[in-house]
Amino acid sequence: MEETIIYNIGQLLGTSGTISKPLKGTDLQDLPYLKDAWIAMADGKIIAFGTEKELSKERLNKAFKVIDARGGLVAPAWCDSHTHLVFARSREEEFVMRIKGKSYEEIAAAGGGILNSANVLRNTPEEELIESAYKRLHEIISMGTGAVEIKSGYGLSTESELKMLRVIRALKEKSPIPIKSTFLGAHAVPHAYKSDPDKYVDLIINEMLPKVVDQGLADYIDVFCDRGFFTPEQTDRILEAGAKFGLKSKIHANELDYSGGIQIGVKHKAISVDHLEFTGEAEISALLSGETMPTLLPQTAFFLNIEYPPARKIIDAGLPVALASDYNPGSSPSGNMFFTIALACIHMKMLPEEAINAATINGAFAMELENEVGNIAVGKRANLWISEPVSSYNFLPYAFGRAPIKTTIINGRVHQNI
Repeated sequence: MEETIIYNIGQLLGTSGTISKPLKGTDLQDLPYLKDAWIAMADGKIIAFGTEKELSKERLNKAFKVIDARGGLVAPAWCDSHTHLVFARSREEEFVMRIKGKSYEEIAAAGGGILNSANVLRNTPEEELIESAYKRLHEIISMGTGAVEIKSGYGLSTESELKMLRVIRALKEKSPIPIKSTFLGAHAVPHAYKSDPDKYVDLIINEMLPKVVDQGLADYIDVFCDRGFFTPEQTDRILEAGAKFGLKSKIHANELDYSGGIQIGVKHKAISVDHLEFTGEAEISALLSGETMPTLLPQTAFFLNIEYPPARKIIDAGLPVALASDYNPGSSPSGNMFFTIALACIHMKMLPEEAINAATINGAFAMELENEVGNIAVGKRANLWISEPVSSYNFLPYAFGRAPIKTTIINGRVHQNI
């Protein structure tokens, strides 16, 4: 067995071993770490770790490869549980429209937003979508992401949704990191169905969904349940249909208003409900009654200049929280999870320990990948990153906008960006 050993680690973060449930409430503040540490990897997995005094010279000398962390942090790779990584082109013209005073909803009503991305994607060859998304995938890996969820939703027709999901499948086949695929046909109502959105819901249920499942293209089903998009009743129908086909749900909820999306998500035992800018006592009560993961996307609030999700209220109620980037061309054109945790600390008053846990082990739970990634434990994938020498993990959100990474390790090997 060929061992790779990383030694001279200033802090090895997330050394919590087996975790059977998401971290919630005050437990989110518990971020175990070892000072002056080492970690050994073989066959793509973590096989041992400890403090420097426990590392014998004989083991170090026998290692196939040795990496000197030079006092930097080593941490479990980010688990980004909400992205729209497959898209045809950027939407910076809408960015300028927002600067001029147009709201996200006004831009969408004028044919921009999701509908804009759908129109462009329809005419973009599949091979081109794979190539551009593969570059983005390696971009986020280079910034420390070691597992990711990717949604469809820029198709909004049977043919284009299937095309998007085939692109995600192609990425899965090429990717060095785990990818979960989510069918989001209910991302927006196409123009042709504006006068009768229930007809589009029928199309999703009766035509799209059977083909998605028959071709094995999705792990989850998602709906944008919010003001101006899909109602709780429509969401209920779609998720019920998805469940009959064996698809678990993940929900876009309460980004723009108190939409009822959180309650629908809990009703359907959704793996996660995501966004949650509008979360009050009724929503928290619903979340406390189930096992659904609240997933917060602070980069979206930052980019759209809207209210941030009330992370402190959610955590202080005893709930878990996951953090994700929402990487997409319209409302969060960045997959930098370091920036995500900085925003969580600066604007949502999460402690660094809470933010790091939310972006690693709880993000893994939000993709049902907790047995593979998310923390440092023997037998898990050796998906890690090594930082520049820094004083402590508190530096990570403090130095906002930076990704102070020297090296990303994926499956026990140094990742070479494309």
